[in-house]
Amino acid sequence: PRPTESELAILNVLWQHGPSTVREVFEVLSRDKEIGYTTVLKLMQIMTEKQLVNRDESSRTHVYKAAY
Repeated sequence: PRPTESELAILNVLWQHGPSTVREVFEVLSRDKEIGYTTVLKLMQIMTEKQLVNRDESSRTHVYKAAY
């Protein structure tokens, strides 16, 4: 599936910074525009379902990385 504009912004953060938590992605995105933490969380959960990102659930804090 093609990523939306918001999903692409998240993918760009993951491509630039490598595997990251939701909080880390949120902190980068919130520098440029006003966005809520829960919005980033929900988008990343949807992106996991779409297989745009992979989620490592081995620790308490989930770490996401771009699938491609």
